[in-house]
Amino acid sequence: MESLDQVAIGGATRVTRVDGDDPAACRLLELGLTPGVEVRVVRRAPLGDPVELELRGYRLSIRRTEARRVTVTAPR
Repeated sequence: MESLDQVAIGGATRVTRVDGDDPAACRLLELGLTPGVEVRVVRRAPLGDPVELELRGYRLSIRRTEARRVTVTAPR
């Protein structure tokens, strides 16, 4: 398994878990990064931060450190 920050641009993946129980982890879950959801990496800023994702019919930008907390696997 890898983290969301390691997925290539254009790559699709599926969330398996979000690490942590702090407010930042809870916020990622509230934004839709829940286990089982499919996510596609749309693009990254020139220095790699933030990362733009597409999930559940909308786009979301998160920091690379936040993406590192999301464990993913290949889509089914």
